[in-house]
Order: sequence, then structure tokens, then C-alpha cells
Amino acid sequence: GPYRNGLLRSLWRNLTGLHRALTSTPSNTFGMNWNADCKPGLIVSTYFRSCSVHGYTATIICEYTHTHSPMPYPQMCPPPLCSVTPSQKYSQRGGRGEVVSTFGAVQGTRWAGRKGQTNGVQLELLEGSEDSLINNYKYMFQRLRDVRNVLTEKIEELGEELRTNFNIEEFSPVSLPAQDSVIVLGQVCCDSNGKLNSQSVLLEAGPDQGGRQVPVDLSELRDYSLFPGQVVVMEGMNTSGRKFVASKLFEGVPLPFYSTPIKQEMDMDIPDVPEQFLVMVACGPYTPSDGLTFDPLVDLINVIARDRPDVCILLGPFVDSKHEQIEVPFHSLFDCFFFLCVIVEGTKGVGCRLVFVPSQRDVHHHFIYPQPPFILPDLSKDDAKRMTLVPDPCTLLIDGVTFGLTSTDILFHMGAEEISCASGSDRFSRILKHMLTQRNYYPLYPPVEEVNMDYEKFQGYGQMPLSPDVLIVPSELRFFIKDVIGCVCVNPGRLTKGQVGGTYGRLLIQRSAPSIDGKRVSPCVAGQVVKI
Repeated sequence: GPYRNGLLRSLWRNLTGLHRALTSTPSNTFGMNWNADCKPGLIVSTYFRSCSVHGYTATIICEYTHTHSPMPYPQMCPPPLCSVTPSQKYSQRGGRGEVVSTFGAVQGTRWAGRKGQTNGVQLELLEGSEDSLINNYKYMFQRLRDVRNVLTEKIEELGEELRTNFNIEEFSPVSLPAQDSVIVLGQVCCDSNGKLNSQSVLLEAGPDQGGRQVPVDLSELRDYSLFPGQVVVMEGMNTSGRKFVASKLFEGVPLPFYSTPIKQEMDMDIPDVPEQFLVMVACGPYTPSDGLTFDPLVDLINVIARDRPDVCILLGPFVDSKHEQIEVPFHSLFDCFFFLCVIVEGTKGVGCRLVFVPSQRDVHHHFIYPQPPFILPDLSKDDAKRMTLVPDPCTLLIDGVTFGLTSTDILFHMGAEEISCASGSDRFSRILKHMLTQRNYYPLYPPVEEVNMDYEKFQGYGQMPLSPDVLIVPSELRFFIKDVIGCVCVNPGRLTKGQVGGTYGRLLIQRSAPSIDGKRVSPCVAGQVVKI
């Protein structure tokens, strides 16, 4: 409302003053002294400032000791009311810059961006601003009937795709007794509040197939992978009407990949050999768990300055609600604005596009999924031009290559619920394949408690419009880069893991023209996960 907007405007004015004080030349207001070669010298200084906004008061404390840092960007002012003591475990970490996971032809690869040699990359939301989640919305009012309607539509839509793909005449009701083998459609669910297991699987049909729940006997299936919320087509028998004995599980069908319309290709004048571009991906937290110092963020900014990627995708949490020292919401709101300003200011002159993806763990932002993008008012034209604020989840189009992004830990959530038998692939590949064949960014139902799902918005903004060329799925689980049914899936890890440093990812992308035989070639030439 007007009060909140006024609060944000007043807060932003205070932030703007602080930001200018930090970046002016010279300035020692906050204990920072800029040298002519852009290398800061930090002097002992303590400064207290109280900002009063609509009855709230924030005290900013900055204290430094003298040092001459070799880094091209300053040691940033820490957040208010937090320890400025550097994390010893983080500063003493080993393996800095070590490559821990690779993909593609990495031998002799030059990990550097275009360095401004061209006009830069074209970056936009795939479905455009009109059909994307770009504004905040009202939530916390959701009727069970509306949720049921969304789930029913999902069953019907995926069922129709599977029916067409496998040339199935029609689906039989799951609870109808039949002495012959029948094919049924439904959604997997559990017969209790516990976790799914091979003895507790139910198949819930949509209204067109009777809308009933029937227990499923999986003993005759040699190979399966199931999770709650999965829309499946099964073949089997239900002689009594009380239990369906499955004998075959039909494979899911992913959406097609993106292809540029011929007219658009002519207008873009794409060269025969498109130029490669570098995409860097990092996921929060950006501070170690034993303090709120910005050391990991500064190290990341230095990596960006060194490699000069064309696009840098930064996923939340930026101000982590799971951090021990995050307690006061107002301070966290202040910290976030300051945090993002630090990133924007620290990457000036590098020439890369910045993409910010929020997280439900961001204490200052809306706790809802799908999650609207951040709002940063009063940005300069130059900063606004190189920043893209996107929702979680979203699909980006970067120079003709599609990127699926989500900061929600779907790998961890689905990994705890999925059951499988004699599957040849690893667990990560199975989960990622489920995401692509279920055609949305969060196919698990019901969601875990920490995901506050709005199903009406999820129906409009949580679906995959196509199979992305690259899928970014950060997780607490082990980092990886792998190809899953043609999509390059990346878990870059988190920039910090507890009190020590974590990892980030980098991808070398080259838009590929269709081959003569019509086979698709992945645009991801090479990829690495690197320790910070």
C-alpha cells in the first residue's frame, strides 16, 4: 500500500546516500580510502549512523583495520548489527579455483567472455513481460477446489499428450473391475501422511476417469521411478476394482526445444559460426554461516572481474532466513538493498549482464511460489540496462539459447520422496528427467512444508513453455553438470557451505545451427563447477 511504498522510497533515499558515500572518490566516511589505481586502502575507523524511517531505526556500524588489498574492488561495508570478524575457516579454505566437475570439451578452453567486442548478448524472458510474473500479487487465500482444478487440468493435459504419443485409444477408469489388461491415467499419491514406498502407492484418477483412488501393486514392474504428484499412464489389470496390478509404466514425453523462427533468423543476420559467450552461475548464501562478512561475495566479484563473463546469473538467498544472525526483518531489508548495490557497483566496467533470481529463503522477500522478482527503485539507466530482475522460476532466452532457472531446491525435495527400482540412471538424472517430462519446475505434490505454493499462479507461471537448453537447479546436494535427454542440467552448488567456501558454475555457450540430418546439437560447448 501507500505506507509500504513510502517506506521503501524513504529507505532507498538513505541507501542511495550510503551507496554514494561508499563509492565516492576519495572517501573515508566509512573507513574507506580509494587510491588512484582503484585499489582501496582501509584505515581504522568506526562510524555510527542512525537512519530513522517511519519509526524504525537502523544503526550502521563499520570498523576496519589498515590493509592494502590487491583486489580491484573494496572490502564491502558489513551489514548492520553483525560481527565484522572475518570467518577463519573461510579464509583458511583450500582448493581455491579448483575445478571439481566438468562437461564437454574443456581441454584448452578459454574461459572468458567477449570483453565488449560485440554489442553484447540479447537477454529476455522467453514468454515476454506480458505473460511472465513481473509484479507482486496477493496470496494467502487459496481454496481447495481451486487447487483440485489445477491438478485435474495437469492430469488431463499430460494425459492427452501421452495418449497421442503412444497411440492409446482411450483410458479406462482406474476403479472399474476388468478381467483384461487396461490402460489407466492418474496422479501418484501416498496412502498416508508418511513418505511414499512401494507398498503405499495410490493412483488418483481425474474426473473423466472416475476421480477415485486405487492402490497400485508394483511387484510386476521391473523398472520404475515414482514420486507423489507424478502424472503417469500405466497398463495392468484390476480384476476386483480394489487394486490395480501394474505391468507397464509408460515413459513421459518432454516438450520440444526452442527453435528460432526463420523470419527472426533472417532479421537477426546470424553468422555461419555464432560467437561463443560465457555464462557464470552462482547461488547463495553469499556469506559464511559464522558471520555476515562479504568475503565470499568479494571473491566472486573478483572472479567476475577476471573472467569478464557475458552473463552472470545470481540466485538467492541473498539475505538467508536460515542464517543464525538474521533476526530483524527491517535490517534484512536494508541489507538486501545494500547487498545488491554492492554487486551492481562491483561489476561496473566488466561489461556483463546481471540476472537476479530471488529465493524463498530471502528473508526480505515474498514467501510464496512462484515468487515475483525483486524491485529495485531509482536505478540509473546504465544499471537498469545491464540488470534483469526475474521471478522464481522462469525461462530466459539468451542469444537464442533457453535457460530454465529456479532457486528452489527441487532436487533435495524430490530426492526425499522419490522411490525407484532397478533404474539404470542415477538419482539426479531421474529427478531431472521427471521435471522435463512433467513439464514444470516443481512437479512434487504435495510440496514440502517450506514451499508456500500458490497453485493458480503456479499454473500460469510455474510451467515449462518448452524444454530448456540449459536447466539451472541449485541444491544443497552435490554439484554436477550433466546431459539429461538433451538438456544440460547444472547444479552449481552454493557459494558458501556452512563456514567454508562453496562452488560456482561457468558455461561456455555457442548457439548451434540445425545440422543437415536434422539432429539437434546442444549449445553448451563446455561447463565447469569451480571452488570459490
